[in-house]
Amino acid sequence: MIVLGLILVLVGYFASISVLTTIGVILIVIGAILWILGASGRAVGGRAHYW
Repeated sequence: MIVLGLILVLVGYFASISVLTTIGVILIVIGAILWILGASGRAVGGRAHYW
């Protein structure tokens, strides 16, 4: 999710499409939150690990 967010941010930035940049930033933030929760040992969505 973080990688997809980075790709969307880069494409949106270079193509001057603000919608892609916004969606990319949102995906990066959600992916980082899920990664931190999964790394702390907390179950995310019923799973012990989030990849």
